[in-house]
Amino acid sequence: MADTYSKDEMNRRMNGAIGTLKSEFAGLRTGRASPALLDPVSVDAYGQQMPINQVGTVSTPEPRLLTVQVWDKGLAKAVDKAIRDAGLGLNPQMDGQLLRIPIPELNEERRKELAKLASKYAEQARIAVRNVRRDGMEVLKKLEKDHKIGQDEHHKLGDELQKMTDAHIKEIDQVLHGKEQEIMQV
Repeated sequence: MADTYSKDEMNRRMNGAIGTLKSEFAGLRTGRASPALLDPVSVDAYGQQMPINQVGTVSTPEPRLLTVQVWDKGLAKAVDKAIRDAGLGLNPQMDGQLLRIPIPELNEERRKELAKLASKYAEQARIAVRNVRRDGMEVLKKLEKDHKIGQDEHHKLGDELQKMTDAHIKEIDQVLHGKEQEIMQV
């Protein structure tokens, strides 16, 4: 980390955590098939983890069906395993290099599982925001120790950083609340 403290940089990183959360929420389905549903899935390919959209084409031919056209025939089984292990409750059917993934109706139990998953994503975002705050506080502490800012300045900037953190955590909670309502709506 640099020897300078930038409020804009801290804000940008916290907003990044919220952006990531929103894209993860886009992948949480609410009963309709969406290619974004498979965004959190990564496949063990060529000795590394790769997003599913880098090993095949994800499409939605019908409202309740996803398909993945795997480009490399040797990866079809790995893609199938990655989707099954992703905790999304999906069971792909392999047809050569094409995987058909029927999207089941959401029952009450599945809705609760999805709400729990949404909570987990939100907690990861909160942790990311708190890590940004911690990084900022460490920079401030170092600047004060190196006599680049005074104690008053340190406390003032620390309070601003805490307020920024609280605002971002509040936004995460609001986004989570909205997604939970969307999931539970029948």
